[in-house]
Amino acid sequence: MHARVLSCGLAGISGRLITVEVDMAGGIPSHETVGLPGKAVSESRERVRAAIKNSGFSFPPARVVVNLAPADLKKEGTVYDLPVALGMLCAAGFLPEKALCGRMFVGELSLSGDIHPVRGALAMALCAKEEGIGEIVLPRANAEEAACVFGLRVIPADSLAELCACLRGEREFESYVAGAWTPCSDGTDADMALIRGQYTAKRAAEVAAAGGHNMLLAGPPGGGKTMLARALPTILPDLTFEEALEITRIHSAAGKLQQGVVRARPFVAPHHSASAVSVVGGGAMALPGEISLAHLGVLFLDEMPEFPRAVLEALRQPLEDGEITVSRANNSATYPARFMLVGAMNLCPCGNSGAKGRTCTCTPAAVARYRKRISGPLLDRMDIFVRMAEVSYDDLFDASASAESSASIRKRVNACRELQRERFKGTGRYANAHMTQKEISRYCRLDKDAESLYRSEFAKRGMSGRGNARTLRLARTIADLDASNLIRAEHLAEALSYLAADAFVTDWL
Repeated sequence: MHARVLSCGLAGISGRLITVEVDMAGGIPSHETVGLPGKAVSESRERVRAAIKNSGFSFPPARVVVNLAPADLKKEGTVYDLPVALGMLCAAGFLPEKALCGRMFVGELSLSGDIHPVRGALAMALCAKEEGIGEIVLPRANAEEAACVFGLRVIPADSLAELCACLRGEREFESYVAGAWTPCSDGTDADMALIRGQYTAKRAAEVAAAGGHNMLLAGPPGGGKTMLARALPTILPDLTFEEALEITRIHSAAGKLQQGVVRARPFVAPHHSASAVSVVGGGAMALPGEISLAHLGVLFLDEMPEFPRAVLEALRQPLEDGEITVSRANNSATYPARFMLVGAMNLCPCGNSGAKGRTCTCTPAAVARYRKRISGPLLDRMDIFVRMAEVSYDDLFDASASAESSASIRKRVNACRELQRERFKGTGRYANAHMTQKEISRYCRLDKDAESLYRSEFAKRGMSGRGNARTLRLARTIADLDASNLIRAEHLAEALSYLAADAFVTDWL
């Protein structure tokens, strides 16, 4: 007897249609899986046989051959457990063949027959729709993310026994209907109102959030660098549904999805001991790394000079291209990686440089080595430089001093991003920081006063081509916050003030 079941595998964050073929014949009882199965797929035969037995089916002794097509594509993971089990039951005559037609099946089986969640369910649902398959059967825990794909019937399954009862017509199939999607905040207790003083830094954070610009914060310990960075998600613009699906696909493929669809922009803060593979992505299965998990959100590197040089230099290409290709011997995948890079650093190894009442004990050579850990090409990709001083007593304890809340700032940021979404509609870009040179020429128009100021500053600073593009993108964001079509002199002057490290970072520090 022969059976055919449609399933799906993962290639990066995209789904690949996989046909599971099961042939059952007489002979010495055996179970063979072909079609480039990975270790987890090869081990599935024991899970499948136990799940079938514990679901109430008496499996006849037979020679079973399972083929996963196309045979030249490496099959990884436990997603094929359910389709293999259904194929075997169909080949043995327990299920009607027509019940398996027109449906895609994915899921991991436990020994008891329960169906456990898999990673990449959203990508698989999208693949089903693209292939013209009208229904997908998958674990209940994956139903919410799959139900975001419109025009596809999502059938949640809890156990193999219950699913077989539905396939035999003994029970009705359940259809999962997704609830209304709404964006939400990051859920942290941080708020810009809690940061005392540091008015320049908070304004810089607003500009960075409004335009998706990279930012580097420097200053002595205790100045609020980390606190400001962790409050940044509270002023980031609301997610659109399309952006949420992008983020969800990545987190689902990485096995990091907590529940349903992502509703807040990610904030990823790896420890400085993190390896290049964990940050960039890789491993045996070429999984996405921290930079992809931070897609459309923030990647925060606290104590940035303490990160290994290989990690920092690996950020250069994704910062430029907005994606990363992870290549391994058996696999290769391209992941989105368009994130805001926010770094924080001290002014010297001991941290006392620039601190009042404390003396720096570092030698000039040690300070130079410390600052050079962040290379010039990486610094060239930072849009905003902010030097944060120590907070004064009056800033901390002045009860009359009022600080603007994150909610108030977020309203301006949302309005600014709405302008940018309309500006870049249909281009795949979401913010001013990602403008191409052609778009810069089109949208970054200066008035006469701004043009005169820029002419003199350009020559004085010895600005490079990348520095010019960075300045104009930043000025465009500041003008958008002011709802101005033209970039005026005050907008350009503010943008230039954030680029004090444009020529030599040592002078800035």
